[in-house]
Amino acid sequence: MITKERKAELVKLYGKNENDSGSAAVQVAILTDRIRELTEHMKTHKKDFHTRRGLLMLVGKRRRLLSYIKRGDIEAYRTLIKSLGIRDNIQ
Repeated sequence: MITKERKAELVKLYGKNENDSGSAAVQVAILTDRIRELTEHMKTHKKDFHTRRGLLMLVGKRRRLLSYIKRGDIEAYRTLIKSLGIRDNIQ
């Protein structure tokens, strides 16, 4: 689970203002945080297939949002993936 404080911190860092929780960059940052948490969970609980499905759904959602950002502004996309530490593999 991502805490309220961590989510507010991500919104402040990647959003246009403190109330901008819906922009694509903020959503990608929040999803990345959740994906990292679930990846750590999956390292210890290898047979948790319900969590694996949820993790794959989050990765797919993040991928779609990143492709949306890439179509709109390639420079914003590059700075976002660099700051989040995501590899560039989106066509």
